[in-house]
Amino acid sequence: MTTIQQPADSDARPSSGLSDRLRHVFQLPAPAVVWEFCILLGVSLFLLCFGLSPLTGGDRLGLVGADEPRYAQIAREMLASHEEACAAAHTSMWPGSLRPADIEAAYHCILGGTVTPVLYGQPWLEKPALYYWRAMGFFKEFGVSDWSARLPSTSGAFALIFLIYLHMKRFRPGGQLDAALITASSLAIIAFARGASTDMQLAAPFCIGMLGWYAWYETGKKFWLFDLYFFGAAATLAKGPVAPFLALAIISLFLGLRREWSALRRTIWVPGIILYLVMVLPWYIAVQKRNPTFYRSFFLEHNLERFATNRYQHHQPFWYYLAVLILGLMPWTVVSIRALFSALQVCLAEWRVRKDPKRYLGHSRAGDAFPEFLVLWALFPILFFSFSGSKLPGYILPSIPPITILTGDYLNRIRRRGLTNSLLWSHAIVCAVLVFVLVLAPQHMKYETLVPSALWLVCAGVAAVTMGAVVLFMTRRWGTTQMTNATLIPVVATLIFLLGFYGKELDLNYSARPLANEIARQAPGVEVVALQNVKRDMDYGLAFYRNRPTVHYPVDGVPQGEHLLVLRANDTETLDRYLAGRIYKPLFLYESQGLEIYRVYANDATASALPASTAELAAGPIR
Repeated sequence: MTTIQQPADSDARPSSGLSDRLRHVFQLPAPAVVWEFCILLGVSLFLLCFGLSPLTGGDRLGLVGADEPRYAQIAREMLASHEEACAAAHTSMWPGSLRPADIEAAYHCILGGTVTPVLYGQPWLEKPALYYWRAMGFFKEFGVSDWSARLPSTSGAFALIFLIYLHMKRFRPGGQLDAALITASSLAIIAFARGASTDMQLAAPFCIGMLGWYAWYETGKKFWLFDLYFFGAAATLAKGPVAPFLALAIISLFLGLRREWSALRRTIWVPGIILYLVMVLPWYIAVQKRNPTFYRSFFLEHNLERFATNRYQHHQPFWYYLAVLILGLMPWTVVSIRALFSALQVCLAEWRVRKDPKRYLGHSRAGDAFPEFLVLWALFPILFFSFSGSKLPGYILPSIPPITILTGDYLNRIRRRGLTNSLLWSHAIVCAVLVFVLVLAPQHMKYETLVPSALWLVCAGVAAVTMGAVVLFMTRRWGTTQMTNATLIPVVATLIFLLGFYGKELDLNYSARPLANEIARQAPGVEVVALQNVKRDMDYGLAFYRNRPTVHYPVDGVPQGEHLLVLRANDTETLDRYLAGRIYKPLFLYESQGLEIYRVYANDATASALPASTAELAAGPIR
């Protein structure tokens, strides 16, 4: 029987065949893949970069805490030393020719300022140099600023999100976009991706390396082991031996439970070991040669003692990381915990089956290993650091990506049957609570009260109910496939609200940048700033934004020359103790952080007329 084709069909089919052939010849991705990639790129850039830099909504929040300005200042001083070394050698890091003299000059340029981390001219050996090197590169490219100091973490998180997408697309197709977007929108990733710190420098390469190892475990191709050793070396240069320890412990535990010890032996890959040592050893050897106390200070004090004792005053209860995990996974906490328990159920079923001598007939490897690997990867750092004497939120950041990957995979597996009503309602409520708390956050910062005004309570309640209803309606109406998109709405909305409308309030309450700018405006000629009874956050922050160390009366003495004094408001005890007989006046009140700034005039002819005790106090050196 002859079939007569309609003209419209004859036009469409050759076109479709031609496009397929063109994509095959030029290896072009399918339109759906391009669309996924564009969504991932746009959403990730917004979540990680909005309000971060002048090009992405303005740098709304200055450096906060003690670590951010301190690490940024170290990178700045290392860059200055590096540039001086290169200028002295009259070369750059790339030799002008292959002559021995030019190569030697370039070598000295590379080493200049890049080996020993320095803070205020003194070695600072608490952390390895990876963050400082990356920050130096961004400083050189974009200039020294607080937002460029955060780009090492932002770019690391961005790479991690895309590697999760590519890995899931290769080994777990269907849930790749959800897993990547859930990772990008979790509170822990958003927060640490905006931090000028070493936490993301460890977590991102560590997680990429672990994904690479599992890719080798699935395929047997040695190429994937390159990821484990290369990114493992990067993580070691970020925070030290904790990276290889965690990787070895997780992999050994995983293979031990599956009784595949031969895979552990095959993981030891000589080219990978050589790559790891070539990347890691040169810096560790060089810094020890220049600083003979480095090994003792770094390995004993800042690794072993930090874990075993509370030397650095970071003690927290044993359950601390459970709370950190719940907050870090927001707004995905409920779904992520359900996904984690679902994966645990799969693991328990696998372990029960493996007790059967017959195992899986016809298969040498039992069941699906991916959930088991992710569960062990997620839980081991949490349990391990729960025994630490010092606890900080960033320690368990490597546990967040495996849980978000499990969450994306879980949503993909239940697409047809959908979420249960209880789980869906719980997720919507969590989204609503997140919105409610973050809408009220600026009021708490501004007025320092736990109970805001009735108007703001009503506004926060309306916003929370609206966002919760949006998540609930979209997921019920269009199914689990739209759950990630629905959840992104409150995340994006609160991010715009906090940084877009209240970024200035955050800056005033938590950063030293506004105070440094006001000091420069009201006392442009005064270079020395002293602090007394002020938090370390403000201490390191002012030092970074003014690019000079601050003075501390009890340690450095009272400067003879004119200077500014920053202290807590109404701290008259400091004024009476250190400035008796000196001429000073209040300059301005920095009310948002409860500080008062005084201008202390030079102690010239008046010093001889002071009582002996007061003169001695006033005679301290300038730091």
